Amino acid sequence: MCTRYISPEAGDIERHWQVGARNPLPWARDMYPRYAGPFIRAARDSVDHRRELVVGQWALVPWFAKSAKLSYPTCNARSEELQAKASYKLPWARGQRCIIPALAFYEPNWESGKHVPWCFTRSDGTPWGLAGLWNTWVDKATGEVVESYTMLTLNADAHPLMKRMHKPDPKRGPDQQDKRSVVPIEPEDVDTWLGAPLEQAAQLVRLAPEDVFEARPAADAPSVPSQR
Repeated sequence: MCTRYISPEAGDIERHWQVGARNPLPWARDMYPRYAGPFIRAARDSVDHRRELVVGQWALVPWFAKSAKLSYPTCNARSEELQAKASYKLPWARGQRCIIPALAFYEPNWESGKHVPWCFTRSDGTPWGLAGLWNTWVDKATGEVVESYTMLTLNADAHPLMKRMHKPDPKRGPDQQDKRSVVPIEPEDVDTWLGAPLEQAAQLVRLAPEDVFEARPAADAPSVPSQR
């Protein structure tokens, strides 16, 4: 599960992913659940793989919600449950997939017996493009339109790096911990993720090789950008 990441600036997102802004709202650089953050999706009025940059809540608001303020977390979605989970099955079936730009994300390491935050960047120095789903929710009482998104995660019990994160469950074996990892989408796969048929896009829901990650304790990582 990921509950904190660092967002790039608008100009860097637009250049790296060749995308224009749809609603140029401000967002925090240091992102936590329910904050407004940027995500990239296929432009809904385009048939030529054009992308659009949207700002929405990092916690997907499903169609059946009574309010945008949910009593349960939806910032992360287990990829294994997308077809069955009520909050995610319609966005998944409808192809409402997105890319979440991130300079870094954070996970807890418990190997010392204590919660030690680790920072994950890409070893090649480029931003992460993390797999997500988006939804547009309309408040029936006020007509307010709320854009929102969730970040996909995948079981990482067999991953040499990501299995080291999160507090272990002493009641479970080492191969049954259900450690989680984000799902990076490589630049060459972005159009496939955003616009290909479901069966083809689903092939991209996979763990990244260990050498893609640059991981270290957050105390040793570069300083976090201030919010704006």
